Amino acid sequence: MTLSIVIMAAGKGTRMKSSRPKVLHALAGRPMLAHVVDTTATLAATQQIVITGHGAEQVEATMRVACAEAPLQFVRQEPQLGTGHAVQQAVPVLPDEGITLILNGDTPLIAARTARALIEACAGERLALLTMSLDDPTGYGRIVRDGWGEQVLAIVEHKDATEAQRALNEVYTGVMAAPTRLLKGWLARLTNDNAQREYYLTDVVAMACRDKVPVVAAHPQSEVEVLGVNSPAQLAELERRYQRVQAERLMEQGVRLADPARFDLRGRLHCGQDVDIDVNCVFEGDVQLGDNVRIGAHCVVRNAVIEAGAVIHPFTHIDGDKDGVTVGEGALIGPFARLRPGARLGPEVHIGNFVEVKNSTLARGAKANHLAYLGDATVGERVNYGAGAITANYDGANKHRTVIGNDVHVGSNCVLIAPITLGDGATIGGGSTVSKDAPAGQLTVARAKQVSLSGWTRPRKTRD
Repeated sequence: MTLSIVIMAAGKGTRMKSSRPKVLHALAGRPMLAHVVDTTATLAATQQIVITGHGAEQVEATMRVACAEAPLQFVRQEPQLGTGHAVQQAVPVLPDEGITLILNGDTPLIAARTARALIEACAGERLALLTMSLDDPTGYGRIVRDGWGEQVLAIVEHKDATEAQRALNEVYTGVMAAPTRLLKGWLARLTNDNAQREYYLTDVVAMACRDKVPVVAAHPQSEVEVLGVNSPAQLAELERRYQRVQAERLMEQGVRLADPARFDLRGRLHCGQDVDIDVNCVFEGDVQLGDNVRIGAHCVVRNAVIEAGAVIHPFTHIDGDKDGVTVGEGALIGPFARLRPGARLGPEVHIGNFVEVKNSTLARGAKANHLAYLGDATVGERVNYGAGAITANYDGANKHRTVIGNDVHVGSNCVLIAPITLGDGATIGGGSTVSKDAPAGQLTVARAKQVSLSGWTRPRKTRD
């Protein structure tokens, strides 16, 4: 049966107090709307329609990048005259048959299993609503049932509800599935005869009852699936609830988190056995941690593969971006180290405090322990790269490569001006600025002769 998905994403989000459209505010590092699209991508829909309005151009441009593989169609709601009016904008592109599933772009954690259950409840013949009982239903539309509590008769918006109706705690979550043919007819009959002078999508429930179409309810497995975001406080609360779910999933797999309340996953994290993660660590993009990896406190790791037995000491920043970062088995990184895109570190490499590595390969056992920079470099085995040493890889227009052979010793405070090659076993004297290849097995020193001047005095300040 044909499945059409409609995602409402036209609202301004006034209570967010932001120039950014509400659905683009990030949850776990991705726009809220992108989370919804990620879920719908698993439902084998014939079409996915996103209704935009406030900040439409920004929302559409962002989603084309964030969900580039999703075949999204965009329709605009201008002006915004309510939820029913929003879905009316999708009618011209909806087919005449099948099922339409309606979701909200600011309710990001709806699960695919819940959406499937709602579609099955609809079955192309019934109006299916996703409902839930809440201790505090303030702000939600209330489900009104018959005197036996079985048949759904209507949804009454909070602002239009009587005191008796507000006492009901079963609420409509904003998600429904309907036979597309019937939905299009109901949408055509909507009016704005209510306190807000808006066209409410929820009015289709009463229409279905009048048309003798069964109205059924399905329920999510978790409240977090249906929590919407209308303010920064609600976004922060949902973030923590989401992160707690991710933390519990990892701990069930055997990952040891020092404090699951101080853990952030903003992408995908794959862990081997006996992984230890300290507090306040952030994982972004796609990260793989091998067996027995230890991540120290306050680290940020993005798009990286960290192989078995490696230790990432506290306050290390690893950002693989598009090129990725690889840390070899048994490597020691940090504290306060920075690995940038294209860093490829072999087994037992040591990268110490305030060392930055970019687009460089370090072979087994190479060490850069203090205050150094390696950019566009190929470093051999067992190299000792001294404190304060840098590769001068940029000439103002182009990048050039530095090649350092096996067993090279680079003294402290050296500048290696690329392109340059240091042969196997070469030693570069401390303080040297080297602009020519250094022969294998020899000491190369390139610094000015030391001079001491007798009788010299420091300049003194003149007094007015």
